[in-house]
Amino acid sequence: MSETKRAAGAKPKVFRSVGPYVAGWVWMVVAALNLADIVIRGRDMAALIAAAVLLMGCGLAYVYGLRPAIVADETGVRLRNPLRDVRIPWPALKEVEVAEALRFHCVADGRPWQVKAWVMQTSPRARARMERRAEKAEKAGTAAGGVPDPIAEQLKGRTPAGFAAEQLTELVGAHGGGERAAEAAAGEGTERPSGTWSTPAIAAVALPGAVLVALILVAALT
Repeated sequence: MSETKRAAGAKPKVFRSVGPYVAGWVWMVVAALNLADIVIRGRDMAALIAAAVLLMGCGLAYVYGLRPAIVADETGVRLRNPLRDVRIPWPALKEVEVAEALRFHCVADGRPWQVKAWVMQTSPRARARMERRAEKAEKAGTAAGGVPDPIAEQLKGRTPAGFAAEQLTELVGAHGGGERAAEAAAGEGTERPSGTWSTPAIAAVALPGAVLVALILVAALT
């Protein structure tokens, strides 16, 4: 068994955007402190509306910051997008492409299938900026004699999305995804990718939103 397979079997690999993830937790902490203050001192409708706004923000922070991720395990890849989960079995996954977002190209029952991951989305300008920073870091390291040439070559122009795509591509190969996807393209049966709505994610936004609307209506009618 290869090292990649053993790693995948021991612990799933999780890929996520660091910035939104950290921002989500920062909001959760700030919201918790403000909610505690409202519980202690709030006694009117304005306090209830403020609490509902904070809870709505927590739902959005969870859906857009904490929840989105790419999880790769022994059976396949699971994309946790804001409101939907997409499960892609290894036999159906053909390749992972880096564009404005990570694109997963799949084949099942002879039909092509494609899905984008929410995490690690970048604009062409942002990718170019990150590549320039990587080149500057490479030159600085070379000048200081601190970065060996093979490592510098690997780091050149690498972005977080590109690094994730490389690791996922290795896992596709380790699990025979590319070869088996080619068989699926020829019409041979294989497990299809599947997508489902996430009930917790929808509830995290819908419930505070409904409470907020109700409180605003009550305040307007009283």
